[in-house]
Amino acid sequence: MSVSSFKPDLRSAKGTRIQKGLAARLLRVTTLILLDVFALSFAWKLAVFYGSPIESPWTQKTSFLLLVLTVEIGIIASKGLYRSGLNRRNYPRLVEAVCLSDVLLLLIAFLYEPDTYVSRSTFLLFWFLSVAFICTARFTCDVVTKKLRNKGVIRHAVFLISEDKQSHVRLIQKEDCYTIQGIADSSCLDIANREATFEYLRTNGIEETFVSWNAIKNRLYVCWNFHTAGITLRILPNEGDIHHPKSVFWTIGEVPCMTIPAPILVGGDFWVKRCFDLCCSIVLLLLLSPVYLAIAILIKLDSSGPVFFKQNRIGLQSKSFKIWKFRTMVVNAEKLQATLEAKNEIKDGVLFKMKNDPRITKVGKFLRRYSLDELPQIFNVLVGEMSLVGPRPLPMRDVEKFKTKHFIRQEVLPGITGLWQVSGRSDIDNFEDGVKLDLTYIENWSLWLDVKILLKTVGVVLQKSGAY
Repeated sequence: MSVSSFKPDLRSAKGTRIQKGLAARLLRVTTLILLDVFALSFAWKLAVFYGSPIESPWTQKTSFLLLVLTVEIGIIASKGLYRSGLNRRNYPRLVEAVCLSDVLLLLIAFLYEPDTYVSRSTFLLFWFLSVAFICTARFTCDVVTKKLRNKGVIRHAVFLISEDKQSHVRLIQKEDCYTIQGIADSSCLDIANREATFEYLRTNGIEETFVSWNAIKNRLYVCWNFHTAGITLRILPNEGDIHHPKSVFWTIGEVPCMTIPAPILVGGDFWVKRCFDLCCSIVLLLLLSPVYLAIAILIKLDSSGPVFFKQNRIGLQSKSFKIWKFRTMVVNAEKLQATLEAKNEIKDGVLFKMKNDPRITKVGKFLRRYSLDELPQIFNVLVGEMSLVGPRPLPMRDVEKFKTKHFIRQEVLPGITGLWQVSGRSDIDNFEDGVKLDLTYIENWSLWLDVKILLKTVGVVLQKSGAY
């Protein structure tokens, strides 16, 4: 399987790209920092010049001015005052940050040189002037920015997906920093139209997309499409409460909204996952080679037939591939399944699960109890057909019974283990409950989540919970 075959995964970008609108954001932050540096430097120079002269390294060495600027800028940044929107115009919080940093500098001065203080007049002058100059610089920047935006400059290209177009257009226009490049209803996010929609967003340089909650509430996994396109997603609320695990809250026209920001480098986290899978599979194959040999000998001694069992499973983008397992059943097990369908213990019948399945061999029961039969799937991970963690790949017999909403499972690489498996394994007897766990995994995916699931898998296997 070539590297290009990994790209259809929901979490992978179609080529590495930089976040949309990053240059404008960097320009805004750089401008604000330079204005603050100039305002603080000017305030410091005036305070030293007009304050009572006292011999002190604080007023005589340039290195101490750099310390002043570092502390001031660091605390202002920690308060989120370089972020966009109302953040940079939050003057009460700006005054609070400057006052806090000045008090911290006074404490540093006392602890560093307790015998050579900065004079009280110098300190008070710097305190007053730094507040006045920084607020004045921010206000001037806001006035200039507003005038430029009135002329159509430094606006962000956005796209609106909503059923309530008129009210949401008015809401976006209140912010006065966006240019709406297009409007569509929720159908543009349907599977049939989704690829064309994101191609339009990419080719037209859309930086942010506003989506109404009603348009996305039943398909939050689509957030990954915006994520991998480098487009910031802003979800417009309705009357109900909304929440998504990757979201941060933001306001537009004083209305709280949920925002899912785009990464700086798109697709990087998915390729970290692939590298993690590749390295782990190589190490595991080397370490477990004696275990493979021992299991192969036991299988051959227990029953006639091959050591390995290969079965067609449905994986990424609903494409068929052969999954590898150690054989745990008699040779004609698949033919015998038709006679056992009436004893299926999965309530909705989508999957086939049965305790005390008569087709399982003696060694097979032991292998299944500790999930050792799954070990050959590390070869599937090595060639890129599977991942260590993801929704389990299912046979064609199960996928044929899927409803449309179930196919979200097929938009990511299948895994050897997953959230479903560590949350009950075979004890979950309702397919819908399992799909909800798969969807939760997809929506919340991170490399750290994969690591936690892998660690939890070890505990679940050792406890033999839900294994049959």
